[in-house]
Amino acid sequence: MEDNEHWRKKLTPEEFHVCREKGTERPFTGEYWDTTEEGVYNCRCCGEPLFLSETKFDAGCGWPSFFQPADAEAILEAKDTTHGMIRTEIMCKKCGAHLGHVFEDGPTPTGLRYCVNSLSVKLDKAE
Repeated sequence: MEDNEHWRKKLTPEEFHVCREKGTERPFTGEYWDTTEEGVYNCRCCGEPLFLSETKFDAGCGWPSFFQPADAEAILEAKDTTHGMIRTEIMCKKCGAHLGHVFEDGPTPTGLRYCVNSLSVKLDKAE
């Protein structure tokens, strides 16, 4: 994996904070929270395909939400006990970028809500 100096050169300060320092953007402020355009959401850091637009839904939380990843093998999960909560953090398996968290309050067919920071992904729009 690349070191922080590499990522500081490649990412904006806001992207670096979210992706490399496990930060969170404010709800309803990210580029993709209400986007309905079709395409593939790739990792902002390494370009790995992570989520498909057809799995995106409006969870009302202010962040892009998906009911499943494009490939379960592309997402790494870890226990997160910060901020006095117990949550499941999601990261890009390829580069370790922090994406957000997954919750068990999503729609069918999975019942999961992958709550993702817009700063962690980049939409490759369908043509």
